Amino acid sequence: MDITLSQTFVIVTDPDSALAFYHDVLGLEVRKDVANEGFRWITVGSESQPRVSIVLTNYLNGSAADTDAVTALVAKGALNGVHFFTDDLDATFEQVRAAGGEIVSEPADQFWGARDFAVRDPSGNLIRIAQA
Repeated sequence: MDITLSQTFVIVTDPDSALAFYHDVLGLEVRKDVANEGFRWITVGSESQPRVSIVLTNYLNGSAADTDAVTALVAKGALNGVHFFTDDLDATFEQVRAAGGEIVSEPADQFWGARDFAVRDPSGNLIRIAQA
């Protein structure tokens, strides 16, 4: 049996800001943008990984209190976002910084063996980008 990743979901508070970050700053392609009753599902991904997608959504299946609790956790960066690889970490870092990304940590060698940096998306999700 072979199981592969198809999609992962990232909760966002403002779909338009999320789209600008993931598409304009990180350079991911937009594959779908679906709206329904005030909610939105924006599917993005890397051209080099056509079978793997990230779904950015402001939809939560729960009560208003659940939505408030998750929104507060996202804003604090308490929920992990996505980890990416890049061929040129320093150039990617400069691109993200120049675009106004909220830098959490600059490129550095990490104790777990990666060289990476961290940035927050507009909702507060922590994004790490490592050298491939």
